Amino acid sequence: ATRDTSGAENLAPYSFFNAVSDEPLIVMFSSGGEKDSLTFARDSGCFVAHSVSEAMFDTMNQSSATYPRGVSEIAATGLQSVDAEKVNAPRLVDAPSALECVVTQVQQPIDRDGNASSYWMVCGEVVGVHIHEDYLTEAGRFDSTKAALMARCGYLDYAVADHIVEKKRPKQP
Repeated sequence: ATRDTSGAENLAPYSFFNAVSDEPLIVMFSSGGEKDSLTFARDSGCFVAHSVSEAMFDTMNQSSATYPRGVSEIAATGLQSVDAEKVNAPRLVDAPSALECVVTQVQQPIDRDGNASSYWMVCGEVVGVHIHEDYLTEAGRFDSTKAALMARCGYLDYAVADHIVEKKRPKQP
């Protein structure tokens, strides 16, 4: 979620979103062309990345419709938001988790011949974390299965986190 300098808000689910560093914690999203999320994040210097639960799946999908520039997908889909605490962007109230981010770089990926892609990568350092209390375990960890997180798998396919497998890295033999 982003907000431009005049206060207009934008929400866009991205197929390309990932963590890229854990020291410091940096995440990224990519924008196909110069869309609102890119320009709002670049101009304001911040964004909030949300996780999506299965219960939010249809609303998330609706927010990906091609609304006219400047139309808030948050308002159009009936989602509730509040101001983020550490950055000037909206945060969705019902999202299982939200990462408040300060933009650290915006760049176009280049191909092997040095040509710029039509996509833009927006990286941001996480400065605030919100976890919906319904999805916290007694140990204070985020319960991905209880949140029934959605993951984009490509094409029109999505997966629901209905079980998690934990495995420690092996020691060197």
